[in-house]
Amino acid sequence: MSIPRIMIAATGSGCGKTLITCSLLGALKKMNIDVAAFKCGPDYIDPMFHRTVLDIPSDNLDTYFTGKEKTKEIFDSFSKGHELAVIEGVMGLYDGAGGVSLEGSSYELASITHTPVILVIDAHGMGRSVVPIIAGMLSYDKEKLIKGVILNRVSKSYFSTLSKLIKEELDIEVLGYFEKKNELSISSRHLGLTLPSEIDNIKAKLDMGAEYICESVDIERIKEISKCFGYDEDKINNFLTYENEKKNGGKITLAVARDEAFCFYYEANLRMFKERGVKIEFFSPLHDKKIPGNCSGILLGGGYPELYAKQLSENKSMLSSINEAIKNGIPSLAECGGFMYLHRELEDADNNIYNLAGVIDERVSYVGRPVRFGYIEIRDKNGLFLLKDKRIKGHEFHYYDSTGNGDGAIAVKPVSNKTWDCCYIKDNHFWGFPHLYYPSCPEFVEAFIDKMKHF
Repeated sequence: MSIPRIMIAATGSGCGKTLITCSLLGALKKMNIDVAAFKCGPDYIDPMFHRTVLDIPSDNLDTYFTGKEKTKEIFDSFSKGHELAVIEGVMGLYDGAGGVSLEGSSYELASITHTPVILVIDAHGMGRSVVPIIAGMLSYDKEKLIKGVILNRVSKSYFSTLSKLIKEELDIEVLGYFEKKNELSISSRHLGLTLPSEIDNIKAKLDMGAEYICESVDIERIKEISKCFGYDEDKINNFLTYENEKKNGGKITLAVARDEAFCFYYEANLRMFKERGVKIEFFSPLHDKKIPGNCSGILLGGGYPELYAKQLSENKSMLSSINEAIKNGIPSLAECGGFMYLHRELEDADNNIYNLAGVIDERVSYVGRPVRFGYIEIRDKNGLFLLKDKRIKGHEFHYYDSTGNGDGAIAVKPVSNKTWDCCYIKDNHFWGFPHLYYPSCPEFVEAFIDKMKHF
């Protein structure tokens, strides 16, 4: 609980959190600081930048999924042994579940972990208006967590003018600026950034970002601010660590689809299987001919199968392998992109139609807008994976929809309490659009492991 920590947050999405966070992480790594990274909320892509491009361990922290005390436990467990933790915020600092609740927000996470906040302000095209924007964010900060600001997309000369103005009118440190650099831009797709693997010279870009931030931002002061934290130890001593939750899953292997098309996985989800003795064996629906022969279960995670639909449809031996294994009763989980892969066919944004696994006799098609976007809680109607008093939390973000989404579960949105049927659930499978966060309901993993053992 003693590790220094800092959160990079913003007034909203698109302000430059990811670029500045990655640049800061790169700069700290160049200083030979052993840093751990976190992403607030359910996003898969930002941790990919931390892990695969910067080679810095990264995990998700989501108070909506795991509650306050469990989230603190995850932070402590994952950051243990590192020198400093950097948390990347989500959306605007105060934006949580349903857009109107603080639950699941960056601010709630900063509050429960006692993390100092550095606020990124996109000041491009602004002058004095930057002052009331910062003032408003500060006035809402009841716990005085915001310790400094970084002005994004401003020139060195204009930063000098704006920073002087801010210091004269507000009690906040201005820690530096980040100039608009077209060569460092990271494009977006649907509801997230473009995948790191699709960006040319991404490592060189982020290395350049680390050099820029060292020149224009007071990194040493950020390191000092990161030490301004504190915990009430008595409130957390009674909570079990993951080490105490470990159970022996036996000599069983879970085959996990992981390649360019299927890459959305919470490390915490996979870690729960590993901690229970399950061996994880990755395979590629794009490049391999069949699933691993020794597996007792299959996990098809999310991603962008629509971008690789032609290649996936042409790998007929893999499609046949998946279809045959599921028909033979192997336990299987499929989320979002993996759920799409199990359909009879996929129709993309250009109206091209591709044949896929055919396990689900329905079509999945591009609809041109976010479908059922946001956090949800899921109840298993028949108690096949979850007892009727249990709920598992998750979220949906997809631009595709199915002609048949299943009716084995009920999804409930927080705040609005809107409900709908979802998911195909039988004794040996759980398939649907929701991305699930397993630590929110460990019984779900226990149930699936039991099914793998029985198989």
